[in-house]
Formats: sequence, C-alpha cells, structure tokens
Amino acid sequence: MSAEFSFTLNANDGAARTGVITTPRGEIKTPAFMPVGTAGTVKAMLPEYVRATGADIVLGNTYHLMLRPTAERVASLGGLHKFMNWPHPILTDSGGFQVMSLSKLRKLTEEGVSFQSHIDGSRHMLTPERSIEIQCLLGSDIQMQLDECPAIPIAHEDSRISMLLSARWAQRSKDAFEKLSNPGQALFGIIQGANYEGLRRDSLERLLEIEFSGYAVGGLAVGEGREEMFRVLEFTTPYMPKTKPRYLMGVGKPADLVGAVARGVDMFDCVAPTRSGRHGQAWTKAGAINIKNAQFSDDAEPLDPNSECPASRDYSKAYLHHLFRAGEYLGPMLLTWHNLQYYQDLMVEMREAVAAGQFGEFKRRFQAATGEAIV
Repeated sequence: MSAEFSFTLNANDGAARTGVITTPRGEIKTPAFMPVGTAGTVKAMLPEYVRATGADIVLGNTYHLMLRPTAERVASLGGLHKFMNWPHPILTDSGGFQVMSLSKLRKLTEEGVSFQSHIDGSRHMLTPERSIEIQCLLGSDIQMQLDECPAIPIAHEDSRISMLLSARWAQRSKDAFEKLSNPGQALFGIIQGANYEGLRRDSLERLLEIEFSGYAVGGLAVGEGREEMFRVLEFTTPYMPKTKPRYLMGVGKPADLVGAVARGVDMFDCVAPTRSGRHGQAWTKAGAINIKNAQFSDDAEPLDPNSECPASRDYSKAYLHHLFRAGEYLGPMLLTWHNLQYYQDLMVEMREAVAAGQFGEFKRRFQAATGEAIV
C-alpha cells in the first residue's frame, strides 16, 4: 500500500473538474459520491454490493460510532475497515453536525460541545481533540475537523462568531491530527460562514493558513434551498485551491450533484439514495418515481433494462411495487441498491463528460430528461 495521500487533477471543463485522490487503501475517482455508512454499514446493503456499484469510498459517522459500539471497541477489533469488511477508503465526519442538531441536549463552549446521548442519556464531551482521537481510533483515511454548523438563515454577526469558533477548532484539530494520525491519513478543513460571501472568504483564508489536505464547504443543505446553495458555491469554490480536493458536505439529490460539479466540487455524501430507497423512491434517468404508486402495479419493465446492476435490471417495477405493498424487506434492499447504482453511474457520466470537454452538453441532457433546473 502507498503511504501517500494526494490529489491529481486530470481535466477541467469550465469550472467542472475530474481527477483522482490517492490514499493508502486505493484511489478515489472524482467527482465522487460517498455512500453514507452511518453506524459502520450502508443501510440495507452488503459491502461487496456497495463496491460493485462503483463506490470507491464510503462515509462513517463519528458521533454514532463513538456512542455505539465506541471507537475504542472498534480499534480493539482492528479498526473500522476490518470491522465493517470494507478494505477501501473511508471518510469520517467529525460528529459536529449531529451534535449541533441536538439543540436541547447539548451545550456549546470554547472547549467543545457537551451533549447527552440520544441512545441512553449519558453525558459526553466532544472537543476538536477528542473528535480527531475518535477518527484515528476508527482508522479512517480522510478525517474532518470539528466545526460548528449553524442553520441558515442566521444573522451576520452570529455567523461571524460561529465561523471564528470553527476556525479556532480547525487549528486545534490540525494540532491533534499531527500528534495522533498515521502516515497516509488526511485531514480536511471545513469552510463556514453561512451565505455571507465575506465570511466564507475569511473562513477559507484562515484554513489556508493552517493547511489541510483538502477543503470542505460546510453549512449548506440546511434548508437554504438549491438556488441559494449554488449561489454560495459560486462565490466560494473559485477561491479554493485547485490542487486540493473540494468536498460539499451532506449533498444531495442528483440535480444538486450535477449543479455542484458544474461549480467545481469534487466530493459528495448524502443519505438521499439509501433513505429514498427504504421509503419507495427510485431515482431514474427520467427523474424520481414512487414505486408504491398504483401506476406501477402492472408495470413489467425494470427500472433500467440496460444497467449492470441486478436490482435495476432483473426485477420489474410491478414486483418492486408488490414488495413495498407487502412490507417485504427485499423491497427496500433492492431499491437502495438501485439508487446507489444510479448515483455511481451519474458520477461516471460526469467524469467522462468533463474529460471529453462535453459537460455543458451533459448538463443540458440531464435537465431535459429530468426536468430539474440546475442553471
């Protein structure tokens, strides 16, 4: 295994980019979508099936794993890769987003966040140092600084105070990472500042002074809407280093991904394909459908007859409709598998379009087929 982390930019088409992230556990082709494996599993999927869809990397969640089964237990059992039978790259978030969402169960200070477990009510303290310690115990290849992620809308002064706290935590996260990490592991900084251009620029400049292996745009997909999210990306990504990966956290639906790639983003994660699959929503080349709708009860066609994915190709919409109506576990499993394949196929199409200098044409075809506005 290589002991180096690096990013190679292979092609640009406008702001859209394609490249390769190299980690000790393998390469990640970008633009990349990371299926979310919150508690050490991508819900309703075997790891080998996740890999077969084309996923190069998955995401693990620091908050959930620190509570159950605990990072120390995972470490004693050989680390998260061995624990979940995924020998490929893993990115872990810092736990900050989940902790910040526990508004009635947490207390924020300069030191960190004191919070009450949603599982058993036990008290915990998550600091930048503890977050990095947990991520190192898990053994993830890409780790995230601890940050505060306030919702939008937020007053400018409140956002400024929050952004400065995240910047101070970024330095503490980097200091802890340099003490605890192993060769080949990487730490990303997170740009905050809500939807204020000046604050976003200030946040990025502070992170650049600290120096990270990659940079994430945080604090979006928190209710501001697609148009506003794209506006923030348009005044943020042009100033992000061209030689480092750019990660948009917690995004998104297919149209969000296409629009964000058009604005220079390289990496994404979201629960949308798995959560949608468990609830009967399938993403298709013609847009999203609800397989539980009566119109599919006699539909003998599969979701995608040309797909290499068995879930997309080998089961009729009528059968999938029946599984959901009957409450059978197989329904959510098959639809999750299909959705993950759809997302990975979408990333392949975007990588190929950028490499061929045809991303604008790809975007136009996507909009025409799905009816989604991603200007």
